[in-house]
Amino acid sequence: MNLGVLLRSHRKQRGLTLKAVAERAGISEGFLSQVENNVKTPSLESLMAICRALGVDAGELMSRLQNQARLFVIRRDEWDEVDLPHTGFATRRFCPPEAREAVDSAVLFIAPGRSIPVRKGVKNGQEILCVLQGTLELVHGDEVVTLRRGDAVHLWTEPSRQAVTNRGRGLAVVLWVGTL
Repeated sequence: MNLGVLLRSHRKQRGLTLKAVAERAGISEGFLSQVENNVKTPSLESLMAICRALGVDAGELMSRLQNQARLFVIRRDEWDEVDLPHTGFATRRFCPPEAREAVDSAVLFIAPGRSIPVRKGVKNGQEILCVLQGTLELVHGDEVVTLRRGDAVHLWTEPSRQAVTNRGRGLAVVLWVGTL
């Protein structure tokens, strides 16, 4: 997590637009956008103004940044605790949304015969799948690939022509990594 991501998260939680926060803080909307996208670093004065506009304590914000988790672990014994909902798949993300900047990652649990949904709205995204347990079928464009335990694949996301389905008899467990 970084300052821009954290500020954007607070702004969106409060349902505020860039324009509204920028006006309250006495800065330009473009500058605030650049701060949220980590293109520019605000001066202490600007940061204080942005925090006031958001109703956020700047000290707590800085403390949160300083004490953020830098390591996320999912243990093997957690795989057995998964309750699959009616969708037939479950996701255990490594870190919360505000800590994801360029890459998302998760351990996916897929019931036999079920598929995981393709990420929507991804342009030029890349994904890596590594089968930790079970058997998967990957449909990617015109290709169909069977992946078994220990197999991995790196692909460019094709939302309209992509599917990942558990073709095995037991639970499939997959390490997934994708660009945002």
